[in-house]
Amino acid sequence: MKKITLLFLFLTVSLGYSQVVLEDFEGAAPTVNLTNGLGSATITTDPVAGPNGNVLEIVSAATGEAWQQADLIMQNNLIDLTTTKTVDVDIYSTTAINILARGEDKVFNTAPVTAADMMHNGTGWETLTFNFNVPKDGQSAANGEYSQISFFTCWVGNNAGNNATNDNWNDATSGITFYVDNITAVAGTALPIPTCTDGIQNQDETGIDCGGSTCPACPVPPTTPAPTPPARPVADVVSIYSDAYAPGITFDAFDADWCGSPAYTEVMISGNNTLQKNAGIVCHGINFESDRQDLSGFTHLHFDFYTTDTDLTGDVFNTKLVDWGFAPTGATQTALEVNINTGTSPAIVANMWISVDMDITTLGGSVGGNLTRTDVAEFGITTAMVDNVWYDNIYLHKNTLLSTEDFNKITFNVYPNPSQNNWTIKTANVQMETISVFDVLGKQVLTLSPDASEVKVDASNLKSGLYFAQIKTESSINSIKLIKE
Repeated sequence: MKKITLLFLFLTVSLGYSQVVLEDFEGAAPTVNLTNGLGSATITTDPVAGPNGNVLEIVSAATGEAWQQADLIMQNNLIDLTTTKTVDVDIYSTTAINILARGEDKVFNTAPVTAADMMHNGTGWETLTFNFNVPKDGQSAANGEYSQISFFTCWVGNNAGNNATNDNWNDATSGITFYVDNITAVAGTALPIPTCTDGIQNQDETGIDCGGSTCPACPVPPTTPAPTPPARPVADVVSIYSDAYAPGITFDAFDADWCGSPAYTEVMISGNNTLQKNAGIVCHGINFESDRQDLSGFTHLHFDFYTTDTDLTGDVFNTKLVDWGFAPTGATQTALEVNINTGTSPAIVANMWISVDMDITTLGGSVGGNLTRTDVAEFGITTAMVDNVWYDNIYLHKNTLLSTEDFNKITFNVYPNPSQNNWTIKTANVQMETISVFDVLGKQVLTLSPDASEVKVDASNLKSGLYFAQIKTESSINSIKLIKE
């Protein structure tokens, strides 16, 4: 009898930790997010018309980041990696590829981010076992329940990649394709559960973590955009975020996940791109350590923000330039900070755009910290106690403006703009030597050397959105805004 009881207990425990198929794409379609410029992630049929039925096709894009990924959001149960730390996934590929999978907990926000890789031999359908007890990509071993699993297309591992920033990755390229099915693991907490703090728009939410039947109402954006910045000499501006100026920095991570991610949602206000703080997020970090900036010659920091908070007690809108002091990491960093609250000038006021244009050459008043800014690698925004806030036009400048003569010296005609396929840029009185096109995150996506007064710019391979063309002539550098439909 004792042996039978022990056997029963053993079977009970074993069944409690048994793995089941948590997603096979046969029922209601799950949410799959494209992150960091992934080409596509589409639920389709088995590529070899086999028994797998519906599967998830993941395709890379050359215009994305090296670490582009498909984020699969679990819809029936969380993935429980508390005890059994492996996930089995059926993956189809006709070429050998090392696939990185990453687990994140965006429901309870208690489990550490974890990642594991597994080599696919390119033989068609293979069942890969990802062991999250042996973490990769600098992440932690799994411990807890996970609401999403992500699959990366350009991972190599073992420092064998060709990406200059991180040699565990290859540079982005088009057409890397594999298919995913039968996500198998120990079933965790049943879904749905309230998702008002998971950083994604799901269930019946009308925005990220807001709206719908269970989450707070989504904030209503301002009806008017932030004030348009003045025309300044291109060399006298370094833009971090603004439709008015071409990006002056190439970012490693425009959302560096300092206080949770995503930190913001980009919204359109009267045709102007604007950043809206996401619910529950208290800061937004921006990293550009691979393109560090000497900003010692720039005298002013500008930003605009708008809040609808009714209680402004304790509200602070803080920005900081983080200088790494030419160290390989930020271990010895210093920061120059600009703090705006209800007692500063300007002060936080509800329901109006606050334009801050602060002299950062001396400490005092709203300017604190350290004036050193010769090796700036990061920019941070802290919104302590501010619940609903939008911000725009973050840039540094030398307090100079274009004269009327300079402003009228060169005129550019762009058509069509917006465009679906290409833009024609034309000037009547000057040759355009080079044209560099940047996306809103500062990544150069096109470059031309026309040496002509009229040029056609092919936009057919670009994603829809806002771009900036930086045009170099014999006498100046100018920026114009381009929109791809």
